[in-house]
Amino acid sequence: MDDRFEEQEPDASDTLALLDPALAGSTRDFVGGAHADLRTRPRAFHDWLVLRRERGLHPYARTLQGPPGPQARLAQADGSLASGLNFSSQDYLSLSTHPAVCAAATEAVQRWGVHSAGSTVLAGNVGDGDRLEQELAEHLAMPHVRLFPTGWAAGYGLLRALVGPEDHVVMDQLAHNCLHEGARAATRHVHLHRHLDVAHARTLLQRIRARGAQHGILLVTEGCFSMDADAPDLAALQALAHEFDALLAVDVAHDLGSMGPQGQGQPGLQGVHGELDIVLGSFSKTLAANGGFVACREAALAEYLRYYAPTTTFSNTLSPVQIAVVRESLRLVRSAEGLQRRDALMQTVLALRQALHWQGLEVLGQPSPIVPVLLGPTAQARRIARALPGQGLLANLVEYPAVALNRARMRLQCMAAHTPAQALEAARRLGRAIAEAAPPEAVETAQMGLDTAEA
Repeated sequence: MDDRFEEQEPDASDTLALLDPALAGSTRDFVGGAHADLRTRPRAFHDWLVLRRERGLHPYARTLQGPPGPQARLAQADGSLASGLNFSSQDYLSLSTHPAVCAAATEAVQRWGVHSAGSTVLAGNVGDGDRLEQELAEHLAMPHVRLFPTGWAAGYGLLRALVGPEDHVVMDQLAHNCLHEGARAATRHVHLHRHLDVAHARTLLQRIRARGAQHGILLVTEGCFSMDADAPDLAALQALAHEFDALLAVDVAHDLGSMGPQGQGQPGLQGVHGELDIVLGSFSKTLAANGGFVACREAALAEYLRYYAPTTTFSNTLSPVQIAVVRESLRLVRSAEGLQRRDALMQTVLALRQALHWQGLEVLGQPSPIVPVLLGPTAQARRIARALPGQGLLANLVEYPAVALNRARMRLQCMAAHTPAQALEAARRLGRAIAEAAPPEAVETAQMGLDTAEA
């Protein structure tokens, strides 16, 4: 994901980084370079990581101390505990603790044990896995589905299996890491189009076809982008793919189940449900389990993935417990209760977005379970993240290179079990953390001193 954004100079307003090395740098600094000892980069990264932890400026690698509910406790990387309103978990319909889902998991253990004990290409298939594929195919209105051990494995595996060394991939520059990694591993012909820019995608496709018609093209996008909470024009992209004899693949990891009629995600919202070439996604956002899938229109492609997608051919298949959890979660998604939960989720989303606007904050994208709040320079965003636990709010900081430089954001993730009142309170707490982390007046003075010293 480190080559999706154009290089930018540090923002002049990010002067805090000049005063504290824990506020400077990014994970990209520890990638590449020539070192005789392969331990050099890890050691340098570890030193930087320890410094950030010591200053309370590394809000990652945290551990839940209970289920991912609207209120939660997290053990932080430095050993301290944080508790409060939980907008940091991906459990959009709050199904991870649903009694029926937990009962399905328990019954599966008693019936099948806890392990599939093999890959899908050998003897690892569990009987209910076939049923899950059929149920997903019905829900997606796609004839064929192949399961994968994780959502990341589904994206990477699809690209690695389907795209050959001389084929081309045309992809939204903000597509998920698994899609970028899969594309780069499959071919050197990877073309990134500007985010949501159908015209730019057309230009790239025209250039590729002008050079020859003998190579395959896979056009890749997402239903709901996880960092910006926006969506592409799926009908336009599908028409574009057909025009240039390409295939379109759409990753619906964040919108499937949580949005759209009957939980059909953006394809349902945009009226193209069942009409796309390939749909892939993850169970871990709404369907309460690890795992992923690829759905397609041809049995030949589905069977090809079984043998040529390395992330399923050489990995054990989903466990019986995961399969049972996803099946029961999917049943709930498609039920009247699922509709009620999606309505409750959207009420919280809309309340949170409105409350953040009232705070004068910039909220990105469209209403979805993901509510990104733009913070700007990385150093200031790290200070805000450090202040959050003290305000009783748990949320995830996203910084460069996961997003563009000086476009750091707080990504709040809503659940059906949240209430609009909790959303209003979360916005207040984020506002207080931003005020608490405001740069001291001394920063300007210190900057003047640094400028003088350099002169």
